[in-house]
Amino acid sequence: MRVLIATVAERTNFLGMVPLAWALRTAGHEVRVASQPRLTDVVADTGLTMVPVGRDHDFWRVMRTHQFFDPLRDSVPPFDLAGLPDDEIAWEPLQHGYRQVVPWWWRMVNEPMLDDLTALCRAWRPDLVIWEPSTFAAAVAAKACGAVHARFLWGVDVFARVRHRYLRLLEARPGGDGEDVLARWLRACAARHGETFSEDLTSGHFTLDCLPGEMRLPGTGVEYVPVRYIPYNGRAVVPAWLRRPPERRRICLTLGTSATERQGGYVLSVRDLLEALDGLDAEIVVTLPEEEQRRLTRVPGNTRLVSYVPLHALVPTCSAVIDHGGAGTVLTTLHHGVPQLIIPRPTFDEPLTARQVTREGAARSIPSGRATGERVRAELEALLADEEVRLGTERLRRRLLDLPAPNDVVGVLEQLAARRRPTG
Repeated sequence: MRVLIATVAERTNFLGMVPLAWALRTAGHEVRVASQPRLTDVVADTGLTMVPVGRDHDFWRVMRTHQFFDPLRDSVPPFDLAGLPDDEIAWEPLQHGYRQVVPWWWRMVNEPMLDDLTALCRAWRPDLVIWEPSTFAAAVAAKACGAVHARFLWGVDVFARVRHRYLRLLEARPGGDGEDVLARWLRACAARHGETFSEDLTSGHFTLDCLPGEMRLPGTGVEYVPVRYIPYNGRAVVPAWLRRPPERRRICLTLGTSATERQGGYVLSVRDLLEALDGLDAEIVVTLPEEEQRRLTRVPGNTRLVSYVPLHALVPTCSAVIDHGGAGTVLTTLHHGVPQLIIPRPTFDEPLTARQVTREGAARSIPSGRATGERVRAELEALLADEEVRLGTERLRRRLLDLPAPNDVVGVLEQLAARRRPTG
């Protein structure tokens, strides 16, 4: 069958789908990736076939110019509500959140690619379209060509959780007094291509999920297809120092590749962190862009600065990882059974991811607003001595590895594509 992987031009949103794309390719299926031109080199470097569509979005430039929210301090509504029980999620903040997120995020990243992506689907006629959760243009394009389509999650499913609660509250509005903001936008997108709105445009016909059932949010109303997370960081070269066993405990400090590129910086001072960890009997490997390295006035003797190193090669050599709670980093660390100290950015799903992993006994966590260098050191030392976290990490690792590998999911996707294919 023909399979189209579709994503807006965000590297981290795409890389998690690469192992499944290659599993489909090596099973004999024809696979193409469609994204905005900015992602062309990233996709081509994976060896997959890239089809540039539309024009690049301006989301981050507009964000920096207009400061809709502060990514170092603010969360994104309404997804900051996703971890709450139903009775604590009210209509007003949900509606307010959708009225913000639909125009300044989803419209801005999707509409520049919608028409061209739809034309591609109608010309190439894929049987299955797999899209990351914010690429709604792919759902519209799939419907326009009659393809089955599915989301591929890169973290906790805050999208479906919030959507499910929103619909329940919308139904309960007296006299139908309520406007479905997301449906209104997607209805207009579909109408441009002669199609009508249906709820699958918001969440796919089914959803591919790398999280074990224990870490899923309740009340999403979607069908999940589990698939094992396979760490993949893109182009990777292992340096000579990493091929040698560490002479003492190694700690990885990574606060996110997009933090300085897109989101205005780190949630706490790297300089203060390194000063606090000075003298610790460990090698602190810090992944830090060269520009950020030049801003450091002093590098402690136990610190190794690297601009980039493949996380899947570094983490297995570590005794612990200090990270920002990004799903890819958290899952890579869990995949290798390494305890972690999570200092989550407040922006999106990172705090919820930190709570989920901590609840499973596989991490310690510090809210970013309370993370000082001294506290990070104290929590790290406690983490290194915590046998319960080590055991919890191993338990969660086994649950992740019990999920079917991408190669084993190919047959499931073949069956779902055949069974769900629209008729007529």
